[in-house]
Amino acid sequence: MTPLTPHRTRRRVASRILAAAAGFATVGALVAALPANATQDRHHGGKRGRTVDVQLLSFNDFHGNLEPPAGSSGQVTENLPDGTTRKVDAGGVEYLATSLRTARKSHPYSVTAAAGDLIGASPLLSGLFHDEPTVEAMNKLDLDVTSVGNHEFDEGATELARMQNGGCHPKDGCFEDGKKFKGADYPYLAANVTNEKTGKPILAPYWVWKHNGVKIGFIGVTLEGTPDIVSADGVKGLKFHDEIETVNKYAKILDKQGVKSIVTLIHEGGVPASGSYNYDCDSPSGGAGISGPIVDIAKGISPKVDALVTGHTHNAYVCTIPDPSGKPRMVTSASSYGKLYTDTTLTYDRRTKDIVRTSVKSANHVVSRTQPKAADMTALIGRWNKLAAPVANQPVGYISADIPGRGAASPEEPLGDLIADAQLAHAKTLDPKTSLALMNPGGVRSDLVYKASGSEGDGVVTYGEGFTVQPFSNTVNLADLTGAQVITALQQQVSGSNEASPKILQPSAGLTYTLDMTKTGAARVVVDSIRLNGAAIDPAATYRVAMNSFLAGGGDGFAALGQGKNPLVGSDDLKAFNDYLTANSSATSPIAPPKADRITIVK
Repeated sequence: MTPLTPHRTRRRVASRILAAAAGFATVGALVAALPANATQDRHHGGKRGRTVDVQLLSFNDFHGNLEPPAGSSGQVTENLPDGTTRKVDAGGVEYLATSLRTARKSHPYSVTAAAGDLIGASPLLSGLFHDEPTVEAMNKLDLDVTSVGNHEFDEGATELARMQNGGCHPKDGCFEDGKKFKGADYPYLAANVTNEKTGKPILAPYWVWKHNGVKIGFIGVTLEGTPDIVSADGVKGLKFHDEIETVNKYAKILDKQGVKSIVTLIHEGGVPASGSYNYDCDSPSGGAGISGPIVDIAKGISPKVDALVTGHTHNAYVCTIPDPSGKPRMVTSASSYGKLYTDTTLTYDRRTKDIVRTSVKSANHVVSRTQPKAADMTALIGRWNKLAAPVANQPVGYISADIPGRGAASPEEPLGDLIADAQLAHAKTLDPKTSLALMNPGGVRSDLVYKASGSEGDGVVTYGEGFTVQPFSNTVNLADLTGAQVITALQQQVSGSNEASPKILQPSAGLTYTLDMTKTGAARVVVDSIRLNGAAIDPAATYRVAMNSFLAGGGDGFAALGQGKNPLVGSDDLKAFNDYLTANSSATSPIAPPKADRITIVK
């Protein structure tokens, strides 16, 4: 790891103090305990005047993608002047570091922030080592502050505290001889996550950046619905609070402390009207090009907050959504996996100590792979790859073409179907009466790409590539469900908490039905169309259903799947997937992409 310079030493001290926020009776006491220079930024220089431009660089949902993401997961769509679009290869920490370092040049006032999910659901290079490599990379590229996201809780609050404070893994120990994991130089902010017993935030609720008299406060929150999309063990003992109420509470606290310029880092997002990163989100009016949860949240957050950096939906947008007073306010998101970064100019008025909103400018920029790589990141990747190679490079199967998952063009993903088939096959070895399997779409983290990523050869699927697709270490669980419960589960894809943003379960072969998106709520599922191996689902019959442990716990809003009887736990989902690839493919007979025709979608 790069030796700590004085400014990084100060930031590490500050992050340790901030991470202990729950130990103070009041937030004021916490702030009073900070060293006078604990929140000073690293940048120097610049002439004093009435106003000063502060550069805010931001990104979100990195998910441990140290190496450039493969396939469509590693591309962004760009609008061209002639009205056409093109795909641009982007991402990878070697290029993200270069982009950020280049952007900071000639900007004496610059702060770098993130909006959660930097770790979790990571490719093998990071995930195999509990994301220590990603935290090390974030330290090296001088990230100043981040909010937590839902995936920061994948391994629980204790492991999240280790990400902040350092120390070797309690079970796997230290991964490199003579080296102890040092933790994050930057503070993780979790204003709306409290300990159920104490009622206190588990990490610092906010952080203040200071330089030459300029002060900007950062409040960090994750989505209130985090417990619905994280395993129960990951959020045990924690309470997640309303985003708006929490941000407004801490905005008042910062304001009373004289911090008038405030940015919220919020791991919740929206759905843009266009998939292009550079489309005009404010046409024909402010915020017209975005929908989803972030819109109502932005409209409810106090005018004391000057900008929102968002995430979670993996989308790209730069919008102005009016605050409760009707004043335009910048709301941004930079896609995912380090493919984009957002450059926002905050004009700070030294007299009012506030941001001049009318002058705030922002734009997303591509992290292009045509620029030079950051040498220190290349060395970091090489070092960890050497440790991972014995596991990562093992061939587990063969494919005849790309099998889209995360990058699929339709809600039913070819790779999702393949995973469901693999789980059904595994379940049948445990109980031959198992009749179907269902896979949550959020658990499919990438595509399987035909082109070789290393020296393995085209069409070869390695353990590392499989890990990237399914990194959660879920188990394949079996349970008895009635036909009525299966029907309800399918309806829960498009109703209740999933109505605004449907989560389409990936079905195993033999399960077919029609989804009519011209209707609303549960009526979108055409019940009379549901067939299992050609026969209508009988609401009164009992079916043995395979699913991962996340769904078996009712995750993603699928309460019906959590009501199963006679549970049986099988192997982990990655092993089930790898075993299926090995048993059903060879170099001369590779697996072809499923047709993804099990769900008929009416639009």
